[in-house]
Amino acid sequence: MKHMKEELVLVTGGTGFIAQYCIIALLQAGYRVRTTVRELKREAEVRAHLQVGGVTAGERLSFVAADLSNDEGWAQAAAGCRYVMHGASPTPSGPQVAEEDWIRPAVDGNLRVLRAARDAGVERVVLTSAFGAIGAGHGRMQRPFNENDWTNLKGNVAPYQKSKTRSELAAWEFMAREGGNMQLAAVNPVAVLGPALGADYSHSIRIIKTMMDGQPGCLKINSGFVDVRDVADLHLLAMTHPAAAGERFIAIAGESMWMKEVARVLRQRMGQAAARVPRRVLPNWLARLLLGRNPAMKTALPLLGVNLNASGDKARRLLGWSPRSREDAIVATAQSLVRLGLLKGSN
Repeated sequence: MKHMKEELVLVTGGTGFIAQYCIIALLQAGYRVRTTVRELKREAEVRAHLQVGGVTAGERLSFVAADLSNDEGWAQAAAGCRYVMHGASPTPSGPQVAEEDWIRPAVDGNLRVLRAARDAGVERVVLTSAFGAIGAGHGRMQRPFNENDWTNLKGNVAPYQKSKTRSELAAWEFMAREGGNMQLAAVNPVAVLGPALGADYSHSIRIIKTMMDGQPGCLKINSGFVDVRDVADLHLLAMTHPAAAGERFIAIAGESMWMKEVARVLRQRMGQAAARVPRRVLPNWLARLLLGRNPAMKTALPLLGVNLNASGDKARRLLGWSPRSREDAIVATAQSLVRLGLLKGSN
């Protein structure tokens, strides 16, 4: 048993995939954790997921009801906390969602949490931003993206990426203007893989699931990958390491990969479970046709053929972060989908 720290850390959005792994990492490191959920009735589900992740939280974890769209509950959530990890982001849904419905709530939500943290005397906030705030709207890059890059909001950028960019910019502006003595660090993960904790998993895990379920072919899309456990480790380093204050960190394991390379890893390492994984790459004209018909997938259109490589050197160099390989992240994801019976045809 590690030394029990009495320090309290607030993790926002406890139903989220990254948030749950941050809670696991904090509890294992001996911290007490408070987390926000929109409805307290989801406490049992969160605790069950943590259990799948190997942690029985008991009384070292408490819950507060708070919603990013209003002020209620945030002062209570931040009270007495030394640190805050803020990754909760409102995700609008439905066919009529306008771009502003993504951006406004994300910006307001960040400011609400930062204000509450500052007023409660929090030492440092770690913001879970996204690679979407760095690598979108640029066209073709001749070098890997790094932390000095920001998404080009004038380019062809999906509403989700716009919301991540505008909300992270708003957070840094708030700090410069009225952050007081509080510090901020941001973690910008690429596609987050790793063991699912239940049927409610991240968007990135769906990439592996659709391959394992036998999608007709691989799209010519490139992405960086990182294991969620390493993303959580990076949050902990960004929370306490003196060198992390005022910095952003890309969370990526190794170089980015094309989807056909991801498929190859699955076939090589998952044996019979990967029998349905596609072997062919869909030509771009066909991919455009298929994506154009599916409103949820339309946002992938500008990504066809674009290399999104990025560098994780800064986190390694400044903080001593050392993530597991991208191949291991892919395999851990696939194994969890098999184990939890989440693949097509499993029951």
